[in-house]
Amino acid sequence: MNNYLEFEKPLAEIEGKAEELRALARANEEMDVEKEAAALDRKAEALLRDLYANLSPWRKCQVARHPDRPHCKDYIDALFTEFTSLAGDRNFADDLAVMGGLARFDGTPVMVIGHEKGHNTRTRIERNFGMARPEGYRKAIRLMGLADRFGLPIISLVDTVGAYPGKGAEERGQSEAIARSTEKCLQVKVPLISIIIGEGGSGGAVAFATANRVAMLEHSVYTVISPEGCASILWKDAEKMREAAEALRLTAQDLERLGVADMVIPEPLGGAQRDREATIRAVGAAIGRMLKELQKKKPEQLLRERRQKYLDIGAAGLAA
Repeated sequence: MNNYLEFEKPLAEIEGKAEELRALARANEEMDVEKEAAALDRKAEALLRDLYANLSPWRKCQVARHPDRPHCKDYIDALFTEFTSLAGDRNFADDLAVMGGLARFDGTPVMVIGHEKGHNTRTRIERNFGMARPEGYRKAIRLMGLADRFGLPIISLVDTVGAYPGKGAEERGQSEAIARSTEKCLQVKVPLISIIIGEGGSGGAVAFATANRVAMLEHSVYTVISPEGCASILWKDAEKMREAAEALRLTAQDLERLGVADMVIPEPLGGAQRDREATIRAVGAAIGRMLKELQKKKPEQLLRERRQKYLDIGAAGLAA
């Protein structure tokens, strides 16, 4: 059963009718409805292509937030072997919104770190909907330091609306933890690859994604603030999120043009949620290509190029 987004309601009606026909045929074997159902399938596919041919930035946000998209744990389970979870920040607690540990990618030892939103009500609450607290970022700092010490490439999977803004998180130094994590990204002398698999929100995403290579799934978003938050600040009206999404230039295509993202990974028709396995394979292939390229570079070159990448962002626009 698909979870349909608001703009997909016409599609839901057509696919629902096709399924109803097939359910009737299963209940009454004498009925032959396959011709009618196949016609509805073709109509649904054509509508799906039309809907996704030119998604607005706000609709991209909706797709990026779809609950059925593959999450960090799905990618780790499918793409990595011998994953050994490493928990805790050695200071306060373990933050379940952040997954991390040692693993192998195509036989290569790596450190993988990512935001995990959870897949049902219980796990979403446990994972705090992927919103990390300071201990989550401090865990990431510890794991990046460990990877740097042993020469392990780092792969981060970003999917968060942003860092958790609660009172306790602020008391424990949320902004400092994010800044330290971003700083650590700029200090490690190993290949650092980041994939935006859903939402890349605010400093909570930058803290994992200040990488040598940043790839984004086709319908993912990466932004300094959510459209709703931006609209609330600029227009005092969260309902103006569509205008805010346009202004923020948060889509993968916009960010590739601006030099923030290095690669856009295509998604199946209808988004990652419609073919999770194909999406995961595409992400794995992209990681493999980027890792192979970066492993040829010396540590000092990796460090220098990563820093220069972020110094150069926006420079062309200023010069113009």
